[in-house]
Amino acid sequence: MSRTGTFRLMLAAALVLVLGGIATTAFALRKTAAERTDASATGAPAATVSPSPAKPAFTGWSDPELVGKPYGTKVQGLLTFRGNPTRTYYGQGPVPRSMPVHKWQFPKTGGLCRMSEDKGKTTQWCGNGWTGQPAVFEKDGRTWVVFGAYDGAIHFLDAATGERIIPDFPTGDIIKGTVTMDPDGYPLLYSGSRDNYYRVIALDRGKPTELWKLSANAVSPVMWNDDWDGSGLIIDDYLFEGGENSQFHIVKLNRGYDANGKVTVNPKLVFNTPGWDAQLLKDFGDSNVSIENSVAIYKDTVYFANSGGLVQGWDISGLKAGKTPTRVFRFWTGDDTDATIVIDEAGFLYVGSEYEKGNARSKQVGQMLKLDPSKPDNPIVWAVKDQGSKPAGIWGTPALFKDIAIFDTTGGDVMGLDRATGAVRWKFHVPGNETWQSPVVVDDTLFIGDCSGIMHAYDVKDTNAQPKLLWELKIGGCIESTPAVWKGAMYFGTRAGAIHSLSVS
Repeated sequence: MSRTGTFRLMLAAALVLVLGGIATTAFALRKTAAERTDASATGAPAATVSPSPAKPAFTGWSDPELVGKPYGTKVQGLLTFRGNPTRTYYGQGPVPRSMPVHKWQFPKTGGLCRMSEDKGKTTQWCGNGWTGQPAVFEKDGRTWVVFGAYDGAIHFLDAATGERIIPDFPTGDIIKGTVTMDPDGYPLLYSGSRDNYYRVIALDRGKPTELWKLSANAVSPVMWNDDWDGSGLIIDDYLFEGGENSQFHIVKLNRGYDANGKVTVNPKLVFNTPGWDAQLLKDFGDSNVSIENSVAIYKDTVYFANSGGLVQGWDISGLKAGKTPTRVFRFWTGDDTDATIVIDEAGFLYVGSEYEKGNARSKQVGQMLKLDPSKPDNPIVWAVKDQGSKPAGIWGTPALFKDIAIFDTTGGDVMGLDRATGAVRWKFHVPGNETWQSPVVVDDTLFIGDCSGIMHAYDVKDTNAQPKLLWELKIGGCIESTPAVWKGAMYFGTRAGAIHSLSVS
């Protein structure tokens, strides 16, 4: 064949391929269009989906999305009692299921003890107790364990060794509550003491240094005493704190740094209010209306209760604009309510109340409560009673885990309650004269200490099943202090006088 003939055959073949490709593409396009039409007709999802609109950023005080999560991102750790503004964060694993090793105790010998007067009687107090949870956090390449104790001092320990990192900070009396570390990265610690003062302490000066203190008598009127058991919350440069002077306080901190790079504060008390009202004093018939729990904040409302059983919510939405907070929720349990209020994702309150007076109101209402503050006239969602003796009821702060709320009674019963209905899913008993520790759940493991000096660990992964005992370890001394669990270790104190570290990894 000639070159011309060969060329013509090659050109014809190329045209066939091109035209065939065009035809195939056209058929594919027609088929895709038909498939889209069929998908529309049958309700099947379209091939492409428009992106959902971005969720607007939360602009209030305490984001509901952070329930159960750490207290901010700038400092890693457990920075306040129960970990965050809704009191729903208990620590970080891993928490394997084997028997732990006792790593260290502080002090190695002797005890953290001091004589202290309470209700006119002077006795010796040792170690730490209710609430007593240490703060555990990462700083300067190491893990710190910081706590106040019944020797009247704040201690700063290396989590790995139990040795002091910086000197103790002494106060004039015992320290019962949990310290709060600044969540925004300022080298500041916040703590109260039975010596009448709530303090702001700097940690960037070689030794802890007091920058400011608030007297329990700085406001008026006051009622009951001058202790500070509650663990303060710091949000957007404001400190929120209740006192046993029975007042609730808000302080603008005005944090900053000086020319030498040292942290500074210039606090101003911007709001305070009595935690009681005339109706409470009339109904309760007692002046013991101190605020011993730690305030909790959800969206734009701060919640707390007092020893007279008054549960309150205060609207702080206009605080930064100079608007005075107003009370938007009031509920009376009838009896001493020292356990901290816990708040879930939907804004429901979980309240534990004691049973000491045994009056008609506390008998009617019960001791383990779920409240809906959006229904102030009838807020009880469910209630469970613990009235088998006096005293009875709840001292420890409840824990939320999956679809249950875990309460422990002073009589030693530990219960998992259905969060929706209040039904008792499971129940077990721990020994000892009283159980005041707040239950802690990390990695599907429940930790609870008792007053016979035993720390227990239970598998609670299946919230419908009876918890399975994983291990128990005799420490000695009543365990009232709520444990801090952080990265394979646990830290807590006992009334025998020492702070203990267990390796649970």
